[in-house]
Amino acid sequence: MSSTDTTWFTHDRFGMFVHWGLYSLAARHEWVQNREKLTDEQYRVYFEHFEPDRYDPREWARAAKSAGMRYVVLTTKHHDGFCLWDSDLTDFSVKNTPYGKDLLGPFVEACRDEGLKVGFYHSLIDWHHPSFPIDGTHPRRDDAEYIAANSGRDIVEYQKYLHGQIRELLTRYGTIDYLFFDFSYEGREEWWGGKGPDAWAAPELLALVRELQPGILVNDRTGIPGDFITPEQYQPSGPMTSGGVPVIWEACQTLNGSWGYDRDNLDWKSPELLIRMLVDGVSKDGNLLLNVGPNGRGEIDPDARAVLAELGRWMDRHDRSIRGCGPAEFTAPADARYTQRGDRLYLHLFAWPLRHVHLPGLAGRVRYAQLLTDASEIEQVRIDPDQPAQNTRMGGQPEGTLTLRLPTRKPDSPVPVIELFLTSAD
Repeated sequence: MSSTDTTWFTHDRFGMFVHWGLYSLAARHEWVQNREKLTDEQYRVYFEHFEPDRYDPREWARAAKSAGMRYVVLTTKHHDGFCLWDSDLTDFSVKNTPYGKDLLGPFVEACRDEGLKVGFYHSLIDWHHPSFPIDGTHPRRDDAEYIAANSGRDIVEYQKYLHGQIRELLTRYGTIDYLFFDFSYEGREEWWGGKGPDAWAAPELLALVRELQPGILVNDRTGIPGDFITPEQYQPSGPMTSGGVPVIWEACQTLNGSWGYDRDNLDWKSPELLIRMLVDGVSKDGNLLLNVGPNGRGEIDPDARAVLAELGRWMDRHDRSIRGCGPAEFTAPADARYTQRGDRLYLHLFAWPLRHVHLPGLAGRVRYAQLLTDASEIEQVRIDPDQPAQNTRMGGQPEGTLTLRLPTRKPDSPVPVIELFLTSAD
């Protein structure tokens, strides 16, 4: 990991990912060209009809901010090679679609106006570029005649293109806070001809990024270490390490089963599950980058907006249990997670217990406890470890256990939070 200042990143904890491009018109997954083995000619129909007349990045930025997110990351170019800016290095860009205007500039301006950090995603893979060697990810991977006719493709020529586009992105839009490269796959069994850091000239690429934007945070997907690592579509079982050393990490997750707009994918995660995923990540010292896939007209669809609104309602009352927080020194009880910021310990209850919750190691360590929902006091109880259980009297708890007496009725919150003010450890 580098010496880049990651303070804002580990403080803010929650960001929005935006996957948007030509595949949004197909509306059946961002890998539609790969999945359906579409030729450039077949795929071009989306290029010829790309006219997002409802594109309003200020609405995107406001939706992110209202949901409690503090940074937004947009796909500048996905694996299909289509560019959301007017690149000097290719005609396969938004400038030559019916829309005809740069999409990145208004996005960057909207995020800055809302006080959000600005992030770019950029694909290392490019199925459109004539110098990108065909491999197992390519839409034409099973077309032997096409592969033979294109056997002379030179990855060095593609490197020049890749590095040149990164120079454009990092010199045209002011300060960019975050860069998500995607992705290296050398040695992956499911894709022959996989590419890694040598294919991208990754050390030189990363040096270029640092030169142009010294304060930027960069992920690990060039195949060499960056500022953070990126588990995708799963929740780590604990704080993440590399070589036994803790590392900064961010889980990237979808709202449904697709990154790009997928009209018929109804595999939506509930707001409660997403809140639990956010809390779980912070309890393990990680961030959550949660994706939306706007449609072909440039709008975030109603189902996604509804989920974001629910997240926003929870974050509005509970953000101090997330922002600036990390793992706690204590072990949370079953069906719960702790986060901690200084002398404030936050108990997130994934399941609401009947009247009592027992907190090992916290006896004598909590000076005050309250529900974060309404700042109502939660009573602290210490139960003699030797007390026998009898009828309506519970038995003793292990030495050092603090018991909280809870209301019978669960607060009106998908994940209730109890704020514990700690005493100093003696």
